[in-house]
Amino acid sequence: MKMATIRALRSYPLMVSDSNDYVRLRETFNEDAARYDRARPRYPVQLFDDLAAAGVAPGARVLEIGCGTGQATVPLAERGYRIVAVELGTDMAAVARRNLAAFDAVEVVTAAFEQWPLPGEPFDVVFCATAFHWIDPAVRVSKSADALRPGGLLATVGTHHIAGGTWTEAFFVEIQKCYARFDPSTPPGLRLETARDIVEDDRELTSSGRFGPAKFYRYEWELPYSTTDYLDLLLTYSGHRALPDVRRSALLNSIARLIDMDYGGRIVKRYLTELRIAQRVR
Repeated sequence: MKMATIRALRSYPLMVSDSNDYVRLRETFNEDAARYDRARPRYPVQLFDDLAAAGVAPGARVLEIGCGTGQATVPLAERGYRIVAVELGTDMAAVARRNLAAFDAVEVVTAAFEQWPLPGEPFDVVFCATAFHWIDPAVRVSKSADALRPGGLLATVGTHHIAGGTWTEAFFVEIQKCYARFDPSTPPGLRLETARDIVEDDRELTSSGRFGPAKFYRYEWELPYSTTDYLDLLLTYSGHRALPDVRRSALLNSIARLIDMDYGGRIVKRYLTELRIAQRVR
C-alpha cells in the first residue's frame, strides 16, 4: 500500500511507506479515544441534510464504516436511520456505544471492515466519514458495493485543511518550519491548497464498474482554536502520534510557542468537508 504524509496540512495521512506503517498508523486512533472524541471537529449539519435530500429517508438501513467515537453516527441516528456501525478500535467503539446509548436502532460492531462478514440483509446506504482512505483499497469499493442493495448509495466524507478565509493563514506557513525541524519526513515547500485546488475524484468508484458517477457536495467552514485546543487536536492525528516521544514533544512545544508568541494564543483553521455520493449500478 502506497500512501505521503502531509501532517500539518491534512487531517489524515495521504501516504505511508508500506503496509506495516499503514496498519500501525491506522491503529493509533484507538490509543486515546477520549481525546479523539473531545478534540476532533464535528461535521456540518448541511451534510446530513444533503444526504437525506439524495433519497435517504428515515428508516433507511445504513452501514457505517469506521465510525470512530460516533461523531457522524449521532446525527445519522437523529434522522431515524437504522445503523450498523463497524469500528476497528475497541476503545473507540466503546466511546461510540456510550454516545449512541439513546438510540435503539444503532449497533456498534468492533471489527475491521475488511474481515467483517456482511449480513444477509443488504443496506440502503454505506456511509464512511473521514475513514475510507484507511480501508484496504483492494476491497473497499467492491465490498461496499456487495453490502448495498441494487441502487443503494455509497456516501463518503473527506476532510481537508485549506487555505483562505482568516488572518491566521500565515500561521500555517510558519508552522512548516517546526515540522521541517522535528519531523524528517516532512516534504519541503508545503503550502495549503485552496478548495479549488482539490479535485473532485470518483475514478476509483467508476472504474470498478460497480458505481455510477458521483455527485459532490462541498462545505467550507472555520473553527477557532486556543493553543491548548490545537495541540489536543494534533494529538489525534496518526502522524503526530507515531513520532518518537522526544520529537513529538519538541514539535508540539515549538508550535505552542509560535501560537502564543505570534498569534496571541489563538488561531483559526479553515476546513473543506466534501460529501461524495455514488449509486450502485452492479
